[in-house]
Amino acid sequence: MRTTSAAEAIPRAAWARLCPPGHPFLNADFLAISERHGAAASEWGWTPCHLVVSDEGDEGKHVVGLLPLYLKTHSHGDFIYDWSWAAAYRQLGRAYYPKLMTCLPHTPVAGPRFLVADGPQAASVRQALVEGARTLAGRVGASSWHVALPGEDETKLLRSEGLLISHDVQFHWVDPGCGDFDGYLATFSAAKRRKVRAERRRVQDSGLRLETRHGDQIDVAEWPLLHALYAGTFEKFNNHAAFSAACFADLATALGDRMVAFIARDGGLPVAVALCFRSDEALYGRYWGCLGNYHSLHFELCFYQGIAYCLREGLRRFEPGAGGEHKLARGFTPTVVHSAHWIADPGMREALGRHLTLQREALAEYRDQAAEHLPFRRDLSLPSQV
Repeated sequence: MRTTSAAEAIPRAAWARLCPPGHPFLNADFLAISERHGAAASEWGWTPCHLVVSDEGDEGKHVVGLLPLYLKTHSHGDFIYDWSWAAAYRQLGRAYYPKLMTCLPHTPVAGPRFLVADGPQAASVRQALVEGARTLAGRVGASSWHVALPGEDETKLLRSEGLLISHDVQFHWVDPGCGDFDGYLATFSAAKRRKVRAERRRVQDSGLRLETRHGDQIDVAEWPLLHALYAGTFEKFNNHAAFSAACFADLATALGDRMVAFIARDGGLPVAVALCFRSDEALYGRYWGCLGNYHSLHFELCFYQGIAYCLREGLRRFEPGAGGEHKLARGFTPTVVHSAHWIADPGMREALGRHLTLQREALAEYRDQAAEHLPFRRDLSLPSQV
């Protein structure tokens, strides 16, 4: 086992072999480009230290396991929401940072984190990666190692390895088998259906022109304007926009139709954008920006255009990002996701374990209460989305 300080130092063939096919974030490009342009680099508090497991074959070393890892000096962009943990450490005179993170930078998308080749050695390779991450945390003086939003089987593995499990609620759309957008609205109660149609009509009557474009359909020269819309959202809330225009341009070139932009134009000028990514099964909403105040345009670009795209493209799921109870009224169901945490200090591990037990109970209650506000007709039997 070894560590590497750059995703692009790992052979592309290994990424292709070990990552889910068509995934927009787990591939040789997303992590490497994010690191190269500084979105996940040491100058912004992300130091790559990815774990690589190889075996010896007839043709030399063969990568059989990968674990994305970053040594972090802050809690921005990893979506485990542990600022209060850092504050507790600080109050006790202890250092929470640096911490070790397995995550997709700036991306709250659940799924595989342990990238392991199928076969009889898979379980032992995963075990080696778990041990390797804990060993590395001790070697670099990290207070903890966190796995943000792992897959269900990985969550079970990490729980069995003694990691604490935290819980969060995201809002996901799952295709109820409705055919098109009108069919989707037919699953709503009459009042909720009228509200959505009114919101869409306001955008239609605004004179804005809406378009859907994939990454390889966006000219490099357009990215500064689109990026300015994205960056404006972060400036509005006094936050840092991690991705540069050049980074978006490189991602668009590399990912092609796995990047999707819903753009609103006033004349020829882009005035709003919802930047998404897609796999063969799901659409992932990520970044929104708008120049001005256009009634209902956020709902149109960030939700309705995405749902319509999924229905056209045969995508079964739409995850529009973290947070947002306003998604309930548009049919996004509260869904529990998990993260896993190895805490080096026994006392802090015990205290955080008690806290997370209470959190689990509270999140389950919140999910159930939130689901009561979904817009669907009570006489329909829809697929479970929770």
